[in-house]
Amino acid sequence: MKILDRYIFSQFLKTFLIILLSFSVLFLVIDISDRLPRLLRKDAAVNDILLYFLLRIPYLMVLSAPVIILLTGLFVMNTLSKYNESIAIRAAGISILRMVTPILWFGFFFSILIMIFGDIFLPKVEEYRQFVYTEKIKNMKIEDKKMRSHIHYLGKDNNLYYIGFFDGYRNILKTIDISQYEEKKGNLQRKITSTDAVWKNDKWYFQNCDIRKFENNILVSMDSFDSVVLPEVDVTPIDFVKSAKEPLSMNFFELKEYIERLKKIGEKYSKELVELNLKISFPFANLIILLFSVPLVSTSSRGKGRGIVFAIGLLVCFLYLSALRISQSLGYNEVLSPLFAAWLPNIIFASVGIFFVVKAEV
Repeated sequence: MKILDRYIFSQFLKTFLIILLSFSVLFLVIDISDRLPRLLRKDAAVNDILLYFLLRIPYLMVLSAPVIILLTGLFVMNTLSKYNESIAIRAAGISILRMVTPILWFGFFFSILIMIFGDIFLPKVEEYRQFVYTEKIKNMKIEDKKMRSHIHYLGKDNNLYYIGFFDGYRNILKTIDISQYEEKKGNLQRKITSTDAVWKNDKWYFQNCDIRKFENNILVSMDSFDSVVLPEVDVTPIDFVKSAKEPLSMNFFELKEYIERLKKIGEKYSKELVELNLKISFPFANLIILLFSVPLVSTSSRGKGRGIVFAIGLLVCFLYLSALRISQSLGYNEVLSPLFAAWLPNIIFASVGIFFVVKAEV
């Protein structure tokens, strides 16, 4: 690493650590002032309240990471410009982009670190925080939703399922109706009705089951069974269980598996799919948003105080997070595809940031 790279990187890292510590304290104080009165009304133990707030720190840090890294970049660029160090560097024939390369590399590796941290460590912390809040502070139980009613979904081979009731504690189904239609004409081919089904030995045993076959919507045969296994029914009890975990409390692969379960039984999964894509796209905001600090190095900042620099950083981050929330909401409501909803703010801000970098070089 060259002397210039070491100097800029050391300045950036030192500033980053100072701002990180400052924001950790600031966000924790804000969070405590906002939530503490509600927690005290629940007569929670002091140690449980303290543990709850300590477990909030990782989430707050991941959420505020783009703000911290942008402010770091702005302060470092402002310092280089303020003391004419950037002018001396450029006079030596070094381009702005080359000058800030160590900072951009830091942004890239920091994004990867946040992605790994957010997928491995954060879900475990959030799951335990949910446990502390629900079971220790609110004195309630965290349970998956194992009792469901009026379930409709489209299975394989155009089988349309209706299940009146699912009891996940005993693994039974009540009032089952399975209808199969022709793919082209839409005529009813087969209808299966059963009073209930029991899960045993990894199979559903349908009780009091009638299987009717149709041709051109006319009944041609009917078979009745006291108990029968239907191979085409490929769902398991876990597929019907609605997870009590929030997407934030699941890692990438857990959330992906949960989405597959929702798909199988015809549940809506747009929110979960947006969150799955955000697990990859959001960490890279730390690199993208850092681009907005680069143009400051090419401007004279003798008249610019740290207050103005701080305000610029907060404005950019506010606009990014607002765009993210809007895009997220559009994805939840299926106005945008989940993939596009997760990446749209990054695409917009990366384009604007690259434009500013190119313009600063001119």
